[in-house]
This record gives sequence, C-alpha cells and structure tokens, in this order.
Amino acid sequence: MDDNHKIIIRHISRDGKTGASPASRWLAYLLLVPSFIIMAVLGVFFFTAFLALFAVIAIGLGFRLWWLRRKLRQSADAADAADAADAADAAEGQYIVIEDAEIIEESTDKARKTDPQERQ
Repeated sequence: MDDNHKIIIRHISRDGKTGASPASRWLAYLLLVPSFIIMAVLGVFFFTAFLALFAVIAIGLGFRLWWLRRKLRQSADAADAADAADAADAAEGQYIVIEDAEIIEESTDKARKTDPQERQ
C-alpha cells in the first residue's frame, strides 16, 4: 500500500524520470512569458478603449440631460412670466362694482338638486 502512494506522489510532483527535461521547460517559459506580456498589453489597451468609450457616452448623456433641464427651466420661467403678466392684465381690466344684490331664492336642501327651470 505504501508503494502505491509513492507512485502517485512521484507522478504528481513530476520528479525523476516522469518530469520534463530542463530544456523543454526553458523553451516553454520562453514562449509563455512573451505571450503573457502581449496579452497583458492588449488587455490594458482594450480596457483603456472601453473606458474612453464609456466616458464619451457618459459625457454625452450628461450633456443631454443638462440641455433638457435647461430647456424645461426656461419654459417654466416663461410660463411664470406669462402667468404674472396675465394676472397683472386681469387686475387692470374692466370691472363693475355691484353695490346692492338681492337674493332671489335660498335653498338649504343640498341632497335634492334640481334645475331652476324645473321648479317653475
């Protein structure tokens, strides 16, 4: 049973005859290291490109929202100015002062609403 554990450990650690030669290891390192460097540079490049694209979209959206708020504020200010002008015109318009008013009919029955023409 101990021999089986030694074989498994020897295969896992790649020690002795089952391991790769040092020349093949160095060749693998010489191929893998430049490829990792190239992948890292490309990763940084694409990250920068997408970050710049996101920034341009965010700035465009922010500008659009600012523009819409500005237009809404201007229209609200114009409506307030028009309402103020209408109020001033209404106060300066023609009016008649009623000095004496006569109550023709007074009704306290609010549940029964009928037209005044039906009563006649």
